[in-house]
Amino acid sequence: MAKAKIPLNDDTDLLAVDRSAMRPLAERMRPRTLDEMVGQQRLLAPGSALRRAVESGYVHSMVLWGPPGCGKTTLALLLAKYADAEFRAISAVLAGLPEVRQVLAEAAHRFAEGRRTVLFVDEVHRFNKAQQDAFLPHIERGTIIFVGATTENPSFELNSALLSRCRVHVMEAVSADDILVSLGHALDDDIRGLGGQGLKVSGEALKEIAGAADGDVRRALTLLEIAAELALDESGEITEKTLAQVLADRTRRFDKGGEQFYDQISALHKSVRSSNPDAALYWLARMLDGGCDPVYLARRMTRMAVEDVGLADPRALRMAIDAWETYDRLGSPEGELALAQLVIYLASTAKSNAGYVAFGAAKRDVREYGTQEVPMHLRNAPTKLMKELGYGAGYQYDHDAAGGIALDQTAFPDAMGERVYYQPVERGMEIRLKEKLDALRSARAEAVRKSRRS
Repeated sequence: MAKAKIPLNDDTDLLAVDRSAMRPLAERMRPRTLDEMVGQQRLLAPGSALRRAVESGYVHSMVLWGPPGCGKTTLALLLAKYADAEFRAISAVLAGLPEVRQVLAEAAHRFAEGRRTVLFVDEVHRFNKAQQDAFLPHIERGTIIFVGATTENPSFELNSALLSRCRVHVMEAVSADDILVSLGHALDDDIRGLGGQGLKVSGEALKEIAGAADGDVRRALTLLEIAAELALDESGEITEKTLAQVLADRTRRFDKGGEQFYDQISALHKSVRSSNPDAALYWLARMLDGGCDPVYLARRMTRMAVEDVGLADPRALRMAIDAWETYDRLGSPEGELALAQLVIYLASTAKSNAGYVAFGAAKRDVREYGTQEVPMHLRNAPTKLMKELGYGAGYQYDHDAAGGIALDQTAFPDAMGERVYYQPVERGMEIRLKEKLDALRSARAEAVRKSRRS
């Protein structure tokens, strides 16, 4: 392939080339057309609604929701290019309301002259309600084509007024195969990329970089650029030794307070509930790897022991408390093994939410029936007056009854009658509880019928 030549007419051209070379590889290789974008096939495949809108130049205000490095900024730039509109970008991390108003005023002036503006707002979820509201009239009038980018769930972080005026497009992490395509483009491009430098790199090395990028194209290109710099200082080849230096501190995507956090703890909890210890162990390892507080995980698994294992295996709660205490004493990394063993046990043992369901049913009756009087026979009578008023009258001391239970004695308020909340499942230790309670409830119902007939 012949190398493309850059025309150098004067000092200005030389300066432009120097400045271009100073830009990071990821910025230099930013796609210039929709065809150059990698990933997002669901959203931007030929013939898709969004692609047709972009290519026709009739784009709408939107929110792009996706992980870092998936192409949100690139797509916003292409929207402006295809719509022949001015592109302006602000960051919600750096800009305040005065900066927002200034950009909007410039867009309004441009609109009056017959030109459109694509306003790209990065990290839009960091703007408060007042700042988000500032965009509303301009979106309605068409002064701006609003493009907000967020890594957080818009339904939680953006106000409903802004969401009602924008279409939310979900963007996905870029696959390792698509990232490989992007790395290949960077290696082949003589002008913007690393082509022409004589760089040698194997396919396996590129796969390792693509995997380490964890769905982030920008990160992959940055890793490749660093590896190339190290290689060119030595043999000109990206070797295993080079990669070991570049990828030594690789990290996975994880947000301790955002969408990924809640998705992963949900996956952990549901893996335990579905009795899949291998999946549960994987999600535990993922969260610990991402920097999640192990004490939070211990607390959450204690909840699983109560809510999902319940009385099918009462030992699970004690084991959860023990694992929590073990972590408190040992810390990381030794204490994490106790949490790993706990999650394996919770996922492997019998499950029952019968106690959880029963408690919920009892609380609903409390709300429905209000403040019911305690039956007289169940009331305590420590004074003579209370005894004269009938407190405790007719109470049967269960230990003196046949079988140790006074079957014809109710313990519910009179207006409610007997209720059944707890329905043990036929799993684990609840099998025996079910057998006992079924027999007891049947005998109590028969005793009550006999009492009424007499």
